[in-house]
Amino acid sequence: MNPGNQQRSKIEHILDIEQIDTRIFRGPVTPSTFTRTFGGQVASQALVSAIRTVTSDMGVHSLHGYFVGPGDSTQPTIYNVDDIRHGRSFTSRHVTAIQNGETIFSMQCSFHRRTDEGIEHSDDMRDVPDPESITVEPDNLPASSRALLEEWTDWDIRQVPPDSYEHNRLTHGQQLVWFKTKNQLPDDETFHLCTLTYMSDMTLLHTALVPHRGHPVQMASLDHALWFLRPFRADEWLLYDQISPSAHAGRALTHGRVFNRAGDLVAVVTQEGLTRNLKQGQQALPLKNLATGQQ
Repeated sequence: MNPGNQQRSKIEHILDIEQIDTRIFRGPVTPSTFTRTFGGQVASQALVSAIRTVTSDMGVHSLHGYFVGPGDSTQPTIYNVDDIRHGRSFTSRHVTAIQNGETIFSMQCSFHRRTDEGIEHSDDMRDVPDPESITVEPDNLPASSRALLEEWTDWDIRQVPPDSYEHNRLTHGQQLVWFKTKNQLPDDETFHLCTLTYMSDMTLLHTALVPHRGHPVQMASLDHALWFLRPFRADEWLLYDQISPSAHAGRALTHGRVFNRAGDLVAVVTQEGLTRNLKQGQQALPLKNLATGQQ
């Protein structure tokens, strides 16, 4: 996935996985404000590794991963890929991410034959302002959100103002975000699939905090599931429609639907995350420059 000698964006560096054996890959170290490896980075590199072990007639349609241990952002990550199933219509892979001999992430992903046909329908996208009309004002954001934007400088992330769209009165936690990469990506489907995998871990868990503004919690992704439904480009505007159906016992469930600019539903994400009450001296997020635990 190396595009050559031209200057690469951060995501191109992240996805430039080295193959060190038939089913063993190594992800590069990426400068980060996180002390722990960002979950979206591990998931996206795991998906690159899995895609490299299947034939081109199979397209990834879903992944399910568990973050089982904290990664070290200063260390490379090894990915072992196991061949679970190889059928005529579906192929499955299991990927284990390892640092210092310990598993930090486990993922199973499924690939489907591209030529299958069937019924067609899709949810509609909410009526929201265009991304160009939204101004991001970092000074008005919580400390953790400002720190995250410093980490994600290669991405254009614009939260839709809460008073500019119709809310679901039965859902307490909801927010909408337009996002895309700032740099044009290569015309390689794998880049866009794996870039969205990285992006899908952005902002989603914060949806659980919408009904609890100012309540300090410790946050971390616990598991992550993603379904790819239709073709898309990650360097074009995507709307991330997010809700949090439940928060209980220090964990929050979040769900996101991703639409392209034309209103097509291109992906669906479900994630559970840690939202435990923050103890004195703890950080809300594992960020090197986050001096306060306030959200």
